Amino acid sequence: MPFDLSAELLARIQFAFTISFHIIFPAFSIGLASYLAVLNGLWLWKNELKYLALFNYWKKVFALAFGMGVVSGIVMSYQFGTNWSVFSDITGPVLGPLMAYEVLSAFFLEAGFLGIMLFGRERVGPSLLMFATAMVAFGTLMSATWILSVNSWMYTPQGFLINDVGQFVPDDWWAIVFNPSFPYRLAHMVLAAFLTVAFVVGATGAWHLLKKQAGPATKTMFSMAMWMAAIVTPIQIFAGDLHGLNTLEYQPVKVMAMEGHYDSHPEGAPLILFGIPNSEEKRIDYAIQIPKLSSLILKHDLNEPLDGLDTVPDSDEPPVAIVFWSFRIMISIGFAMLGVGLWSLWARRRGTFYTSKWLHRAAFIMGPSGFVAVLAGWVTTEVGRQPFTVYSLLRTSDSLSPVAAPAVATSLVAFIIVYFFVFGAGAFYIVRLMSKPPSELDTILDDGPLRAAGTTPAIQMKSSDLKANEREQL
Repeated sequence: MPFDLSAELLARIQFAFTISFHIIFPAFSIGLASYLAVLNGLWLWKNELKYLALFNYWKKVFALAFGMGVVSGIVMSYQFGTNWSVFSDITGPVLGPLMAYEVLSAFFLEAGFLGIMLFGRERVGPSLLMFATAMVAFGTLMSATWILSVNSWMYTPQGFLINDVGQFVPDDWWAIVFNPSFPYRLAHMVLAAFLTVAFVVGATGAWHLLKKQAGPATKTMFSMAMWMAAIVTPIQIFAGDLHGLNTLEYQPVKVMAMEGHYDSHPEGAPLILFGIPNSEEKRIDYAIQIPKLSSLILKHDLNEPLDGLDTVPDSDEPPVAIVFWSFRIMISIGFAMLGVGLWSLWARRRGTFYTSKWLHRAAFIMGPSGFVAVLAGWVTTEVGRQPFTVYSLLRTSDSLSPVAAPAVATSLVAFIIVYFFVFGAGAFYIVRLMSKPPSELDTILDDGPLRAAGTTPAIQMKSSDLKANEREQL
């Protein structure tokens, strides 16, 4: 086998690869569905054409992202039967029903109303269209709720018994669904989805502002995104802190890896900002640290002791370097988001919000930051759970199917090739859609939606008049 990789490591790499592709699409669609509901509500409330133009603009992007999320999710789920059949057998009585609830209560809800949201403006009334759009948004949030309940149970397993054949069987569904880490992880993930969309929308608006394509819809899009960044980022940082404290309580070894604490600190632990984890020597080389700050953050006391990885058997340690760096990537991006949000508030106050080229450049550069932060956070939480699939109860090595390494390697190579072609093409088309500015004129010329929505003074304007108005605003 090339590089002498085991079947277990290859299966883990394959699952990491497929879930990394998958997670970015639900994260995007969760936030974008809520954004579409807000846009359609503003269109019905204020009767301003720019909101309808933005709704029509982003619903195409949502449809593509939703489709790719469904496809990637189906492919990912097959691996439970191919590479992780032992895990599926042992945890199936607990996790199987929760996955079924996700399909029945959330995915069917999304799929059932998606067609109305995308194509129903000419065919149904505005109230039903608004209801369908809200149901799609609610469905995405419900989907996240069930999936994160499943995933959180693997970190903080509660409410189960173990039967005679070694399976986890449900004893208290309330404890299973609302396990101790679930509320924190749900809040953290949903806020991350909102921020991901905010910075994609903000980058799109910033791009068109830089290109001097600043129509009313473009300005509104950029303004809404920056408000979201300024308001939600501090909330996300606070939610992340609560999530970290919960992790310290239930998964202290993960926090040790995140903090880079190879050694215990009986009189206050330092906050290691950067360094190079040295797993052989069990230390952080070239560490840049602030004395006792980690104890203050995690225990709210400068002198509170913190245990290190020296209290944990080597066989129970996660890959420290991966967790250490992925955590810092996520945190760095979070504070960069906060910086852009505060910058936007300052620009609003100075009256340079739509003219500040440096703000627009910063917002454009930050466009993919939400996806990177989501992936970094996912790596932190998933790799930090190793070497367990069900924390402290079921090891990853005991969860693997009886498959040979060459078989897993072959499927991994096939996944890489197919994914980059299929999802690369989809992502390219989404970027191409966003490269064109939202146009109120296009919305007017597409008279189908306007017939259902009713006429307004803006709609009654001639196309030539609207063109002149757009040129004047540019």
